[in-house]
Amino acid sequence: MEGHTVRRRALQLAPVLVVAAMFAPACGDSGDSQASIASGMETFRYDTFNDEVFWTDTLRMHEPIAAAVDPVTALSVGLKVDAEALPPGILGTVDLNSPATTVALIKMNAVVGIKGEVTTGAGGDTLTRVGVTCALCHSTVDDSVMPGIGRRIDGAANRDLNPGAIIALSPALTAEQRAIYMSWGKGKYDPRYNVDGMNGPVMIPPAYGLKGSQHATYTGDGDIRYWNNYVAVTQMGGQGTFVDDRIGVDKTLPAGTEDLVKPKLDALRAYQFSLPVPAAPAFDQTMSDRGKDVFAQRCASCHQGDAKTQSDLHDPAEVGQDPTYALRSASKKYRTTPLRGLASGAPYFHDGSAPDLMSVINHYDQTLSLGMVDQDKVDLAEYLKSF
Repeated sequence: MEGHTVRRRALQLAPVLVVAAMFAPACGDSGDSQASIASGMETFRYDTFNDEVFWTDTLRMHEPIAAAVDPVTALSVGLKVDAEALPPGILGTVDLNSPATTVALIKMNAVVGIKGEVTTGAGGDTLTRVGVTCALCHSTVDDSVMPGIGRRIDGAANRDLNPGAIIALSPALTAEQRAIYMSWGKGKYDPRYNVDGMNGPVMIPPAYGLKGSQHATYTGDGDIRYWNNYVAVTQMGGQGTFVDDRIGVDKTLPAGTEDLVKPKLDALRAYQFSLPVPAAPAFDQTMSDRGKDVFAQRCASCHQGDAKTQSDLHDPAEVGQDPTYALRSASKKYRTTPLRGLASGAPYFHDGSAPDLMSVINHYDQTLSLGMVDQDKVDLAEYLKSF
């Protein structure tokens, strides 16, 4: 998950970061046990790594949630509700315009990616602590009950989510910070804002289809364990250690403090590697077959391997991309995108500047002088739908 940030100079995250050993290539990428996958699912869906310290004690997010976030408002900013966590028929009996209903949903562990502690007293339920999990940004639902409420779909980027608008509810923020968060918009998040103070959100990426790819994110700073640790510690505010001199991040736990992140990274990776990609949409097989030949001639030098997950890193100018975000990263480059589930990933590029596959094809045809005729492009688009 690429997670939640707060400007370092104004709001320091609790002291939390990643050991240098994480930069070594991960092993055990295949053959993960069912027990490991199940453990990873639990972590992905429900583990906050004790980030309640950040979201509650620093940002005080429990206060606006309890006072002003009713279910209608929550759904409007892209929060999702797990229908399988709800008692049968409950939605027909509650007030969806009451913040108390949101607290009740959190108490039932039904709000995807949100964990809360709720106490019951004479005045009713009170939300006392709140934290977030990986699923907040990297899960959605199938809308089988109503828009925003249904069965979980883990691994899908929640492009309905407006993380900035949610964070902006914090009473601990300055007006300047609140304006920056509100500028991000739906489906975007800046995982470096609290590191470098710059504002440049990117599209929330999916968490599926990464098995076999050595570059887990847009800029390929490290493998999936590296990025999970980075997000858990520096963005979610979890209790762990992350160190990367390349980006000037050095968050180390105090001596004697338990690292709640690192021991769970292998199982978390196992679960993410087990996630299925979305089924390919309908496509024209004849055109796709021709497009496969176009791909082999024009695209395969960068998109390598049987599943097209092996990828290189490229200078921004080489691939015709704005360099701003890359220059804020450890690699200073952009990766070649893994193609599994590509048709479900629009809009494309790190900044969402390509609305559809044809826009991507036209961009690279021009940038790389590929010399494709119109029929080549149409055929290639059909082939890309097949992944």
